[in-house]
Amino acid sequence: MFLPTSLFSFVAIAATIVSALPSNLTERGDLITRQSKPAPGEGTFDGFFYSFFTAGTSDVVFTNIAGGQYEIQWDGSGDFVAGQGFNPGSTSRSITFGGSFGPNPASAALLSVYGWSTNPLVEYYINENSNDFDLSQNGAVFKGTVTSDGSSYNIYENTRVNEPSIQGTATFNQYLSVRQNKRSSGTVTVANHVNAWASLGMHLGTLNYQIMAVEGLDSSGQATITVS
Repeated sequence: MFLPTSLFSFVAIAATIVSALPSNLTERGDLITRQSKPAPGEGTFDGFFYSFFTAGTSDVVFTNIAGGQYEIQWDGSGDFVAGQGFNPGSTSRSITFGGSFGPNPASAALLSVYGWSTNPLVEYYINENSNDFDLSQNGAVFKGTVTSDGSSYNIYENTRVNEPSIQGTATFNQYLSVRQNKRSSGTVTVANHVNAWASLGMHLGTLNYQIMAVEGLDSSGQATITVS
């Protein structure tokens, strides 16, 4: 095999090879790249649902790596929630997750099973890990505890007034299960939390999406998460 003797000739040969590729192949590669780094919104990628919400001026880069795997890098002010999972969600699903969850020190961030229901409109978290971010703040009311998947979770209920939701600006309840033994990998038995909430009068309606999400608030960091 002939090896070019200069960088110039190597670049020239590489450019010739690329230009010789069928246009549909190069266009397909560009499309995959664009799809893997979506703008805020929601959709499907490689068979999994994704959601990417931002509010404020955070510099957030969300990347779909593969079905069930994503990366997010963030730095700045404002709030974001992003992740991959399922649509619709399920009250009986067991969600296995793992990866790296790396907020910078003193950066507010969460790793949670996250989703919504309608009729009633409810935003819910099964919080597995957190950094400088307390979901029980902002008026949340302690309701009880549930033991699941090797840890006790504190349960809270909160009412959000005129806040963003999947139905636009609305008033809705939040249901929160906050794990006491933090972790970045494991399995979440969703039914245990749904049943505990219901026993406390906290009922879900028709499930919308359900994702393993990273959320950050006025913070910075990086996470790579796989969900199945």
